[in-house]
Amino acid sequence: MAKPAFDPTQLPIDAIAGEAAVMLERLAPEWLRERFANPPHWSPEPADESLSPRPNPTPAAVLVPLVMREEGLTLLLTQRTAHLNDHAGQIAFPGGRAEEYDASPIDTALRETEEEIGLNRRHVDVIGTLPLYYTGTGYSVTPVVGLIRPPFELKADPFEVADIFEVPMSFLMDGLNHKRLSAQLPSGRRSFYAMPYEQYFIWGATAGMLRNLFHFLRA
Repeated sequence: MAKPAFDPTQLPIDAIAGEAAVMLERLAPEWLRERFANPPHWSPEPADESLSPRPNPTPAAVLVPLVMREEGLTLLLTQRTAHLNDHAGQIAFPGGRAEEYDASPIDTALRETEEEIGLNRRHVDVIGTLPLYYTGTGYSVTPVVGLIRPPFELKADPFEVADIFEVPMSFLMDGLNHKRLSAQLPSGRRSFYAMPYEQYFIWGATAGMLRNLFHFLRA
């Protein structure tokens, strides 16, 4: 399954989520550390692809890397190369499947990030995790949230990563930028979110995990 059976960029917009943006004072490192240390009661948003997870999903973890820029937090993302078996060409967090020698999902996320984009784990201040996210491709993904302090060096693995870029968190944490799309698949109609930014089309599991971060920060 190298590519989805549809082009998400060509689908009509069903709706705009439209919730109020996360307040800017909450998009600050110290506030985020406190929120993860003392989380409120909140509920993750059920994603269509997570509603019927495959039996025995493959454990995986991704890093949600929040870069502490002078102008405000940004999210570091990758674009996967076009030839990969799963999620080819899609916008993704750095990360991947767990290996037996990984000590924890955090270890998986940090190891995979080093392998994919060359970000040394010494630059990553892990502040917490988000709930498991089940993908339609059979993975149970732990999103690991970390603060990244510049300067740092990156080196993309050319086999897996076609591009590395950053998106302002103020854009991603605004419900007016969350578009609801749907596609007819053999298994039925599936709805998902998209957060297009400049030439990058953020959608699917990446957008779904960002929606959960959005709800967690707004709670």
